[in-house]
Amino acid sequence: MEPDSVQRQLSVTIAHIVQRLRGSKLHSELEREARTCLHKSEVRIESLKEDLKDFLRKSGWEKKLQNAVYRELNVLPHPGHPAAPPEHTKESLMYLRRAQVNWEKRVLKSLNSMCAELGIPLAKKRSADEQKELLNKWNEMGTDEPDLSHFRPVYAPKDFLEVLINLRNPNYDGGDPTGLRSSWGLISIPLPVKDLSELRELFAELALNYEQLGIDDSMQIPVELFESEYIRLGQRVLSEQDSAAAQQYIRQGCPTGLRADMWALILNIDNQLELQELIPALVQEKKPLFDEYLDSLYYEQLKSNVIQHDLLIDNLIYKDVKLTASNDDYYFVFEDYLYQVLLCFSRDTLVLDHFSYSSASPPKSYIRGKFALEDYTVVYPPNGVIPFHGFAMYVAPLCFLYHEPSKLYQVFREMYVRYFFRLHCISSHSSGIVSLCLVFETLVQTYLPQLFYHLREIGAQPLRISFKWMVRAFSGYLATDQLLLLWDRILGYNSLEILAVLAAAVFAFRAENLMEATSLATAEAVLADLSTLKVMPLLQLFLFATSS
Repeated sequence: MEPDSVQRQLSVTIAHIVQRLRGSKLHSELEREARTCLHKSEVRIESLKEDLKDFLRKSGWEKKLQNAVYRELNVLPHPGHPAAPPEHTKESLMYLRRAQVNWEKRVLKSLNSMCAELGIPLAKKRSADEQKELLNKWNEMGTDEPDLSHFRPVYAPKDFLEVLINLRNPNYDGGDPTGLRSSWGLISIPLPVKDLSELRELFAELALNYEQLGIDDSMQIPVELFESEYIRLGQRVLSEQDSAAAQQYIRQGCPTGLRADMWALILNIDNQLELQELIPALVQEKKPLFDEYLDSLYYEQLKSNVIQHDLLIDNLIYKDVKLTASNDDYYFVFEDYLYQVLLCFSRDTLVLDHFSYSSASPPKSYIRGKFALEDYTVVYPPNGVIPFHGFAMYVAPLCFLYHEPSKLYQVFREMYVRYFFRLHCISSHSSGIVSLCLVFETLVQTYLPQLFYHLREIGAQPLRISFKWMVRAFSGYLATDQLLLLWDRILGYNSLEILAVLAAAVFAFRAENLMEATSLATAEAVLADLSTLKVMPLLQLFLFATSS
């Protein structure tokens, strides 16, 4: 790439980050601290710029700014060609953009059909008595037993898989007139995905010569040889409050006692963008409590929106929690937390920001009585995300780490807008679900060809079994301690590709039993229980002990 082009892309990236940070809580904090600094005797007018920089560095604000910039760099899409239209930022391949649009229309049609069948409006204001009742039982919503028999999930992962199976690139000729090669796997579109050697390079710290939390800490060796020293290193990383260092540290796993703070540091939770206009009086008065309690105040505002308005989506959330987490041995105790977080999430318009770099677009509906009038369209639900069967399982594991609803909510929202949204959108992104499916099928076909052929012959295509694992990031399938070790690596490598590697590793581990399967049902039975699996040994052995 030419130097001028690199410079232009760098300039665009810097301008975008500056624009983003201008709307953040951090920006207002920095302004206030800078004004405070001006009154200090050691700050001189002739060296104002340098003195101000020195003050911000010594007081820790420079590190907070670095973390905020690092967060934006982790989230921002790679700069495209300057002349490319805006939609290319969302998704560069036109046929995938069209497929996503068609999928969104189908999902919205399903939601509207349910609305019409049940005679329930998409949204309505709760009566004063209803508001009071919901407020009183806010912390005990799990004890409520509403009649949800008429409600159904808008879609399930298996419905989404059928859409992905039918994706075709109209410009691609596989050069295989017999169709033999293309029939091996279910995903038949050509996308550039990593092979095993490239995955080894990406996940280099998972190599056998690296110590790993999840392996070395469970072996019959004195704890002080690894875990104690690793904990001390983690405490030092936390004391430095450096997001980049925390992300590097967590690639080898995170000690249980440090995980909540380490994840919050990586996700830069303290410096999240907030809609300060929601509470303008506090902003204008610059009250000291504003910065300290802004996040919880914002959460309370979302809670207030839930109390005041009843959405059809609320019933889908109730139904999903009842069908998934409430029946899970690990997560049923967090039922109340799940309702609170997901109901607030559905009202959070800050989530809409992720659509600027997602292939998806927020669904829209019309204000009652104004059908087909563009000026009266509104995003529905307010966050632009229609939950599907299993959506609650993105939140459930986080309940083990965060017991304060506001902090739990912030972490989940950031995890969603960084990672989880890619698991139910059609895109060519390397962490998108389409690419994960291709990586999985390629790995199993290449390194377990006999198994792949056998399963295909008995009508048990491997992807039909593993798809639900990847869509839910293995939540609800692995034991919680193992799931958190897996999610450590998702944050550490800022990539979901490890989900596809683990799915292939599970098939490799159970290959002998799977070779004896005679149908899809028996193959699924072999893989029905993953709760006894140890994630890190599986990943290490598949990545670095498999013959290339």
